[in-house]
Amino acid sequence: MVSFGLIEEWNPRPGRLTSWVATPAAVAEAACADVHPVPASHQQEEYLRAAWRNESAGFRFSRLCLISFDIQAPLDRAALTAALNEFLRRHDTFRSWFSVEPDGRVVRHVVEPETVEVAAVDHGAMTSAAQVREHVQAETPGPRNWDCFTFGAIEWDGGFTLYCAVDHLNTDGMSQAMTCVDLMTLYMNHAFGTQNPLAPVGSYVDYCRREREISRTLTRESPQVQRWVDLISANGGRLPQFPLPLGKDVETYTRSAHLTTTVFDEAAAQRFEEVCLANGANVTAGLMATAALAYAEFTGQSDYLGMTPKSTRRPGPELSSVGWFTSLIPVPVEVGTDTTFTTAAAIAGRSYGAGKELTDVSFHRVLELVRPEDGISVEPGWSVPMISYVDVRKLPGVEMFDAINGCLYGNRGSSEEVFMWINRFQETTSMTFLFPDTEIGHASVHRYTEKYIEIMTAVANQGDYEPVVAALT
Repeated sequence: MVSFGLIEEWNPRPGRLTSWVATPAAVAEAACADVHPVPASHQQEEYLRAAWRNESAGFRFSRLCLISFDIQAPLDRAALTAALNEFLRRHDTFRSWFSVEPDGRVVRHVVEPETVEVAAVDHGAMTSAAQVREHVQAETPGPRNWDCFTFGAIEWDGGFTLYCAVDHLNTDGMSQAMTCVDLMTLYMNHAFGTQNPLAPVGSYVDYCRREREISRTLTRESPQVQRWVDLISANGGRLPQFPLPLGKDVETYTRSAHLTTTVFDEAAAQRFEEVCLANGANVTAGLMATAALAYAEFTGQSDYLGMTPKSTRRPGPELSSVGWFTSLIPVPVEVGTDTTFTTAAAIAGRSYGAGKELTDVSFHRVLELVRPEDGISVEPGWSVPMISYVDVRKLPGVEMFDAINGCLYGNRGSSEEVFMWINRFQETTSMTFLFPDTEIGHASVHRYTEKYIEIMTAVANQGDYEPVVAALT
């Protein structure tokens, strides 16, 4: 099973560490790259602004995403150097960097493919996993830099651990899985002379162009914008919040904590899915229905507004492209006094279908279009509870993840809300949370986890769940 968690929980075997970083010549040439007319994606722009606003946080505020896996053969440095450079040049998200102009605009600069080059740096023996973790996080630049990516190999008897650390600016969950497949394929081709093909890739810059072209067609009167406004207005003009207290310090930063637990085995996961399908919902919609019932039990409120990430990749080469190809879509679910899971799932199924129609309508763009009279109050750097479902069984290359000790980790940044990932593996389904690291936050997330698993388990075992709610408002 693929390991998930915070980088602090990554435990690579100690050994001789060689890292691959952008060469000084590449960094210098990239700094002179011309301005490119395509802006950052909406999500990238807001992410960059948040990172720049919080540069004085005293820790890495931006998200660092790390993958690692083992190769049971001696390291071929020349082959890995060639593989890494081919990988970076293959995906054009790694050729962009962004500046803030005097007028406040975020501007893209694009580096020529031949400029991109990483080279090996020998760091000698690392005697502990903690040393490796500290090194990787210290060496990888943040999103203000073009070269916000590093790679490394930790050699041990009989093989080595290969890692890739990339700022979230240039990657997402699907991209991390594809990065693993690409790097394994490219290294094998260069080290052993194999000729395993790679799938064609699309352009992330072209994706950003498409997103911005769609945004330019939107006005406050557009039906998609009105849909978002109606949903937020029905939520009191505010974004949704986790249903239990988190004990956040509003004056300072609240660091992130992580929890992973098992939900149930594959047989139960299959039964849960069958109940969802029988009621017009897929698994994601079923999970939103579960969240709606939990929300009603914890708050006594009938209207639940859930958010779930949706891939914005188009069929074709984009499906093999590395980049940040996600948006949030809304899934409202109303829970009545006689609502059970099966009725909530039917509602969630319809809501999820309607939400998918907003996949290409960035909520960031909606906020640019709202008017004061809409009564929507959203602060810069906003965050919402998020529920993500990933059927890991369907990820590219998943059949080899167990054999190569595949791992996905993120740094311990700051958390204002609760992010939740439900991952379905071959044998088990797990839940992973990222949440504010406070005593109240830990207690609330554990309480929420118990309730969420209780509902899912009842659905899998009994075919339905009836919430215990005295009264709904």
